[in-house]
Parts: sequence; structure tokens; C-alpha cells
Amino acid sequence: MELTWYGRTCVRMRGKDAVVVADPYPAVVGPTGRGITGEIVTFSHPDDRPLPKAKGKRSRDGSTVLPSSLDAAFVLDGPGEYEVREVLVTGVRTYRDDTKGEERGKQTAFVVELDGMHTIHLGEIGHLLTEEKLGDIGPVDIACVPVGGSLTPQKAAELIAQLDPRIVVPMPLDEEAPETRDALAKFLHEMGGEPVPQSKLSVMISGLPAETTTVLLESRGKV
Repeated sequence: MELTWYGRTCVRMRGKDAVVVADPYPAVVGPTGRGITGEIVTFSHPDDRPLPKAKGKRSRDGSTVLPSSLDAAFVLDGPGEYEVREVLVTGVRTYRDDTKGEERGKQTAFVVELDGMHTIHLGEIGHLLTEEKLGDIGPVDIACVPVGGSLTPQKAAELIAQLDPRIVVPMPLDEEAPETRDALAKFLHEMGGEPVPQSKLSVMISGLPAETTTVLLESRGKV
């Protein structure tokens, strides 16, 4: 799988079965929506949502099954279990603050299974996870975590400890803001390393590190 970060919380995951794009925003998708492409699009929160909501049919087990022949991306923006082009996506209700959304609202964290690996995109989550939520999420190989939002660097590191992934990808919410750069430095310190920025993450399940490793990506988008 190849994972690329486009700034803010926009991440593209390219696997053998499909391309999944999380949280695209107008400056990335462009006026025609063609700036970044993918078969599946997820939105953790509705702030920058430029695409229409997708609809699917229910399978026998109650999960949503979307058609495999697509002319446009399927858009997922809420909790549930979905199967699109042989890709399993699980949306888990979370919040953008530590008060169950009273201050900044609800959001959805998405777990994407691509190439045998489970990647969680945490959006702009602002809290630690309960045992119930951890059970809904399941095992995680790669975690994309926001930095510089309502989640402090220390809490972000605690959240990573809860998820116990093999790879951590921080997503600075505003690269140009001094407070975000400071938060990123503190988060990397909490994680115990200063990784060299790289353009993308390419990984196979057999190549996952034994210990939790932080991968710092360069932004490929324009805010």
C-alpha cells in the first residue's frame, strides 16, 4: 500500500483493489474535483465536504455493500460497516473535542483494510478512546493522527498507545502555524524520535516494523 499526505487531514491510500481518499478539501480536489482521485472518499467531518453522499444496499449481515463498477467515487461520511471494491471500511463515531461534540461537534474515524493492513484515519479526533470504541476499531497497523488541534501532543501520544499501531503518521492541521509546528515537535518527542520527512509511505504487511514507528510525511497538497 502507498500512503500520501496532502495537508490537513487529507490522506490518500492506494492499494491493489482501490484508492481511498480521506478528507479531501477544495484546494486539493480543485474546482472540477479532479485534482485528486480515488474510488472511495471518506469524510471525518462535514466542514469541507464538496462531494454528494453515496448510497448503497444492505447485505445479509446488515453492512452496506456498494457496487463494484464505479464511474465516480463513493462517499462515506458516517458510522457503519461498508464494503466497496473488495475494500472493507468501518466508520466509528468519535468527536472533535473531549465533551462528546458539545464544543466542536461529532466526527467519524474510519478504519480501512487495504492490502491486508488496517489503517485508521482519525480525522480531527479530540479525545482518548473508550474500551467500547477500541473494540469497534479492532487491531490497527497504521494510524493517521491529527496534531495541532484540540488533542494535545501528550494526549495524541496516549491515543497512539491505546491503538498500538506498527506505524504512526502525524497529520499537522496547519503546517504554517507556529503553534502547530510546536505541537508536532512535542508529539515527536513523546513518540521518542525525530524522523526524516519523506514524500510517501510505501509498505507491505510483511514489511511492517516490529515496534511502533513514526513516519513523517511531506505535504503533497496546497492549502
